[in-house]
Amino acid sequence: MPDNRFFRNLVAGMRNGVLAIDREGRMLLINEEACRILDVALEPGDADRHFSSLLKDHHDIVRVLASAFDMATLPNRAELRLRPSGKVIGYTLSLVRDERGRPYGAALFFKDLTLVEQAEERDRLRDRLATLGEMAAMIAHEVKNPLASIEVMAGLLRRQVPDREDLRGLATDIINEAKMANAIVVEVLEFVRPIRLQVDRTSVPKVIEEAVPLAESKVPRRATRLEIDVPGGLPAIQGDHHQLVQVVTNLLINALEALDGGGTIRVGARLVPEDHDGSAAVELVIEDDGPGVPGDITSRIFNPFFTTKPQGSGLGLPIVRKIVDAHDGRIDVATSAGRGTTFTVTLPVGVPGQLGF
Repeated sequence: MPDNRFFRNLVAGMRNGVLAIDREGRMLLINEEACRILDVALEPGDADRHFSSLLKDHHDIVRVLASAFDMATLPNRAELRLRPSGKVIGYTLSLVRDERGRPYGAALFFKDLTLVEQAEERDRLRDRLATLGEMAAMIAHEVKNPLASIEVMAGLLRRQVPDREDLRGLATDIINEAKMANAIVVEVLEFVRPIRLQVDRTSVPKVIEEAVPLAESKVPRRATRLEIDVPGGLPAIQGDHHQLVQVVTNLLINALEALDGGGTIRVGARLVPEDHDGSAAVELVIEDDGPGVPGDITSRIFNPFFTTKPQGSGLGLPIVRKIVDAHDGRIDVATSAGRGTTFTVTLPVGVPGQLGF
């Protein structure tokens, strides 16, 4: 018969988070996976603390545990988003009963579903993009020809009135607006076009080196400081060099526009150690100390055509995400109003399995 040490080791080695409390609310057990997911550091004597003290930053979990002995039906395979980390967990709450069937404790079993939710969100995004892409492509093709005609006719009109500076100015404004509208149409067509990766060995430092002048040609850097910290010896990744240059260019443009000629942009890269399936990745970070993004719109910044800029098309970040997804990578954003923005792009070193969508 296994002894208590066996069961302790069993719980400690589980890949799910496990924590248990008694009826008085004392924390009886919490394993390492639970501490990792909840970002809790155990101190000597924590076994006798009330669970609400140990989990003071996780009010929703405290609420679930506090109602464990009062609920007629306990939640099973429910989901919960943790604040402020934004992690999503799937959990099951169970009562621990004695030999007579009386509950004297409660146990919470949970698993980090954040990556699963992100994958599902990518699938939902692909579905939305497929429908939106068909409609946008049709509209863009229909709009391009009238725009070209407007630009040509405005040019003819400007030549017909060489002595009327007021009319020439109006014609010039029409031409400039038509060119701007045409640029947006071109960007829409580029966005809806399926990605076909030209995969080859790609140097991340070289990608950054080429992206910087491209971004500065679109948005002048002026007094904005640019700090690049990319260690030597980074392995080459298998990816589409030109598409990845566009990713970094768009992220740098986003940062330059946010800083408006001031502040600092930091660009870094590092090798992420192999995970449980033996795959390694390169993590690229682009951080600015600008105004950040308010929390109520953070979840929408990757939505096509969503923008807070008066002249923006709202396609820069969606294009970035589309390219990263095509590389089987991941893009994460950390931002809040007044505290800057950090984009983290994680790209596998191996060959992407997805060749476009």
